[in-house]
Amino acid sequence: MEALSAQAQPYVLLLVSSVALLFLHVFLQGGIATLDRGLAWNAGPRDQEKKAGGVLAGRAERCSANFRETYPAFVGLVLAAMIVPTSGLALAGGWLWFAARIVYVPLYLAGVPYVRSMVWLVSLGGLAAMAISLVW
Repeated sequence: MEALSAQAQPYVLLLVSSVALLFLHVFLQGGIATLDRGLAWNAGPRDQEKKAGGVLAGRAERCSANFRETYPAFVGLVLAAMIVPTSGLALAGGWLWFAARIVYVPLYLAGVPYVRSMVWLVSLGGLAAMAISLVW
């Protein structure tokens, strides 16, 4: 059991860091949405959907949704890498995904085309590296 714990330790740090990034997305999107729609909307039951009025609020929503599309795959790959003996490629791929997802946020909010898409592809490359290290 201790061997598993030692193997899992760097992945636990990566996983906890990714949860912090998830919180960043939630608070950033929520804060910008509140500025856009008002405090009464945020505190209310939100029974009727109210579209984002500002460009930044819409970008923050889409950026958060984009993160949540690949996050389950990342979590699954990290958990698998904790259990299955892997090369250093799994951990490197995980940190690559994480770093790219951090860089992606300001690029998306600023509306930077092409570079943002390249950074997203880099994050997918990190997931691919993790998956490859698990099966090879």
